[in-house]
Amino acid sequence: MTKHIVPESGLTSLTAAELAEKIHSREVTSREVVQAHLDRIAEVDGDLNAFLYVGAEQALATAEAVDAALDAGEQPASPLAGVPVALKDLFTTTDAPTTAASKMLEGWTSPYDATVTLKLREAGIPILGKTNLDEFAMGSSTENSAFGPTRNPYDLERTPGGSGGGTSAALAAGMAPLGIGTDTGGSIRQPAALTNTVGVKPTYGTISRYGVIAAASSLDQGGPTARTVLDTALLHQLIAGPDEFDATSVDVEVPDLVAAAKKGADGDLKGVRVGRIKQFDRDGWQDGVMERYHAALDQLVAQGAEIVDVDCPHFDDALAAYYLIMPSEVSSNMARFDGMRYGLRVGDDGTRSADEVMAMSRAEGFGPEVKRRIILGTYALSVGYYDAYYLQAQRVRTLVAQDFATAFESVDVLVSPTTPTTAFKLGEKNDDPLEMYNFDLCTLPLNLAGLCGMSVPNGFAADDNLPVGLQIMAPAFKDDRLYHVGAAFEAGQKK
Repeated sequence: MTKHIVPESGLTSLTAAELAEKIHSREVTSREVVQAHLDRIAEVDGDLNAFLYVGAEQALATAEAVDAALDAGEQPASPLAGVPVALKDLFTTTDAPTTAASKMLEGWTSPYDATVTLKLREAGIPILGKTNLDEFAMGSSTENSAFGPTRNPYDLERTPGGSGGGTSAALAAGMAPLGIGTDTGGSIRQPAALTNTVGVKPTYGTISRYGVIAAASSLDQGGPTARTVLDTALLHQLIAGPDEFDATSVDVEVPDLVAAAKKGADGDLKGVRVGRIKQFDRDGWQDGVMERYHAALDQLVAQGAEIVDVDCPHFDDALAAYYLIMPSEVSSNMARFDGMRYGLRVGDDGTRSADEVMAMSRAEGFGPEVKRRIILGTYALSVGYYDAYYLQAQRVRTLVAQDFATAFESVDVLVSPTTPTTAFKLGEKNDDPLEMYNFDLCTLPLNLAGLCGMSVPNGFAADDNLPVGLQIMAPAFKDDRLYHVGAAFEAGQKK
């Protein structure tokens, strides 16, 4: 099928940092940049279905305001002022629908902006629109969207990953230079790996979740995506920081992520200790992915890094623990979608009880995967099973965190493949939920521990010529290490 790759020329091929420089120097206007990306969306998104909503009028208005301020001699509102962004449709926006890709919220517009949305507005960043995802961020392929799957720009028959496949596909196809996603078990990093883009899951609590529709509150974390490590750092720096409206927000100073990325750009990794996780270097995963992983390790050594083998034995149990904890929190969070206060309301004809209306609304509004996780979570939390399932899963979670802590006593960062395979074909795993869940094996332990991670492009697999990602992991509040090592690896890839 026809492929849509980032164009080799024109404004939509430039990095966010390059666009910002041109806008701020008045070589181009923000309006021209935004219009170029809107034109690109019109050109290719009919094939990709990355956007659920395109806010052309709002984005152009923001761009014009940025241009007017710059023409008046004012300093840019931020280092990325005037550079547009694609926003995952989990972040509330007062001027655009927020659906979480669910029929339950089809057409719903929030009365308030998410904190991240407000920070984007204050930074003068035009929001191009809201991107597709697995319904309520539950899935690994963006096939669970109520509004149709997103396709991978590198092969339209394949998934761009999930749950944030819409954002990553938009980046890869040149429809946006920047993106915002959320990561509950890999939903930023995994799509980044499948689309040759960069995705970061920040340390839990360092980016506000206020106004982000929750799936699993102890695991969810918003984060930046882009096509380069520096662009991702610039965006991350803007949206990070404590928030009094988010009870899980932590008041910890954000390290200078941009400086870390610029430092790493020289490609020097002398003195950096890199951990190779035994559990994620295994037989049975796609040959092309593992070949690229081992080539990445060789490259890191060539750049001066020391490779240290580490054993994280409880990672083998992380998948089972995650798929008890995550659905349990889903069961609680999805209870608010009851057809009573907002969203879809079915069967309210005056003859039915409130319980009947709730049941009919939820039956029609939720898709199969959301229902599956609600049922799993409700069962795990039920009387007689709480100790056997949920409590045991939390104990495993503690052991996974301890494995990370032990590993970081001897290394600065850990690395692994981001995914066991490259992008799989749409529909390939739909009949086997466990096989779909296994696709997140490498990414979800980090969420259980609340640490930070990045997926950075690692070339293309020799056996199918599809993108491969390298996952870099760092301790809590050491997000700058991701950008240092990620930028150095990126620089080494270009040589």
